[in-house]
Amino acid sequence: MIMNPIGERMTMRESVENEEESLLKNEINGTDYDTKVSYKGWKVMPFIIGNEIFEKLGAIGTLSNLLVYLTTVFNLENIAATNIINIFNGSTNFATLLGAFLSDTYFGRFKTLAFCTVASFMGLFVIQLTAAVEKLHPPHCKDNTACLGPTEGQMTFLKTGLGLLMVGAAGIRPCNLAFGADQFNPNTDSGKRGINSFFNWYFFTFTIAQLVSLTVIVYIQSNVSWALGLGIPAALMLLSSLIFFMGSKMYVKVKPSGSPITSILQVLVVATKKRRLKLREHLHPSLFNYVTPKSMNSKLPYTYQFRFLDKAAIMTPQDQTNPNGSASDSWNLCSMQQVEEVKCLLRVLPIWVSAVFYYIVIVQQHTVLVFQALLSDRRIGHSKFMIPGASYYVFLMISVAIWLPIYDRKVVPFLQKLTGKEGGITILQRMGVGIFFSILSMIVSAVVEGHRRNLALTKPLGVVTRKGAISSMSGLWLIPQLVLAGLGEAFMSVAQIEFYYKQFPENMRSIAGSLFYCAHAGSSYLSSLLISVIHNITAKSATGNWLPEDLNKGRLDNFYRIIAAVEIMNLGYFLLCSKWYRYKGADNNSIELDKVTKQSERSANSVQ
Repeated sequence: MIMNPIGERMTMRESVENEEESLLKNEINGTDYDTKVSYKGWKVMPFIIGNEIFEKLGAIGTLSNLLVYLTTVFNLENIAATNIINIFNGSTNFATLLGAFLSDTYFGRFKTLAFCTVASFMGLFVIQLTAAVEKLHPPHCKDNTACLGPTEGQMTFLKTGLGLLMVGAAGIRPCNLAFGADQFNPNTDSGKRGINSFFNWYFFTFTIAQLVSLTVIVYIQSNVSWALGLGIPAALMLLSSLIFFMGSKMYVKVKPSGSPITSILQVLVVATKKRRLKLREHLHPSLFNYVTPKSMNSKLPYTYQFRFLDKAAIMTPQDQTNPNGSASDSWNLCSMQQVEEVKCLLRVLPIWVSAVFYYIVIVQQHTVLVFQALLSDRRIGHSKFMIPGASYYVFLMISVAIWLPIYDRKVVPFLQKLTGKEGGITILQRMGVGIFFSILSMIVSAVVEGHRRNLALTKPLGVVTRKGAISSMSGLWLIPQLVLAGLGEAFMSVAQIEFYYKQFPENMRSIAGSLFYCAHAGSSYLSSLLISVIHNITAKSATGNWLPEDLNKGRLDNFYRIIAAVEIMNLGYFLLCSKWYRYKGADNNSIELDKVTKQSERSANSVQ
């Protein structure tokens, strides 16, 4: 009897039958591999999941407390440090698009992950040196003395480490999930179950890594030593690299299938060339509808949205085809399959824009909330133990970890009985619920910040150098807004990744994974822009700066209210997009081209 990590049992006979079925279907489907694929499935998961755990521990262990590091060790002001973090996060997440393109087009996921894992280790090692070597950071600030900022050379060295981390994340983030799924045979029932189980394990390890990083590692950094606290993530990343390479001979290494971007550009170029042709003169059956036999993409039905792109599939007297039915010049004639794949991408983009605005809320819980926590009473009861400011984000992750299994085991079956749908509610409905919780999170954040500021001005506990008075409000009052944000993440982020994975063509799944991170990137830039604009505008107003260095002299609660208003508008926009959206391959208004063609032929024959 064989058992996978989630407790699903398979007999040895079923395992062998699945393997034989895998090899047979690879032959039938014309797989591009030179040899038959031997899927190892759960046998290689210790290497992949082990690599995932230590890679996340290393990266998150450094980045989760980087904001505090910049303000305490590099002596940067709050606004400057926050903007650096937002720009770094934005650039890193946008870089995943380039990493996904290079992986799908030239290198494949294994080589991309191998190179980027080493780059991440080098980046963490460089950042660790900035803490360990005194000449690589400015002198420590003392009370009642002017603080010296970092020199140009010190900032350059730090930025080198951040740049290497960016290179590593560009390949790891979009390829990790897809590479793990590559190890299972998608043509067998056990392989499909394995892929679904792997997704659960992926998010589980991600959550565990964040919990450990935001507690143990952040505590060491804040209370023991920055050099040791940053050295641990670097060592964990080195261990992650070793584990990954240990399984290299067992992995299924999918070869790059060529750039999907080329096909997208061909559709756009050809549709532009044929823009003067009239679609009403070309019914669906007459459109060019060739699908290559070795394509990894599933055949898509015809949809009525973005019909101007259909012109790319109109055959003119000048267009020629090859003996196998393909277009002789793909820059003059595209198939309807290509057109529908581009439509899939275009349909997703409005939903993606809504996700960009949603993540503005999560960015605040990563950055601004840290400054709130530092000016709150962080003690647990009457003990001397104080929760590090960056560790409060762990409550968001705990709410996600608690809610996901409850939702999967209790809520989904209940909703299935009510709605009759496989997932209880649709993916887009889950995303809408996530945006709703983000609104509640910002409203609660504004109320709590008003209370914290009031107590800081009337009943302070002490003073933090350059930051202001410490409020007597317990830092535990920050938990409700984090729990609400966590519930939003449990609905929005998980649904969003599933949405991109299922709605993109199969050959664009690395790019689909990068789109999730690009939404984070866009929100980081938007958040940085929003902070800078409000900081500059309110600094000149009669009421004073809303976001000063000393939060007690500002109005951070008003800043939260503005974000809540933005999210309310975002929810309205999302609802309109959801009503317009048509799911891939399940459109009620879609028509299978080959069915329409056969019906037309039958009609013609009956007339004759």
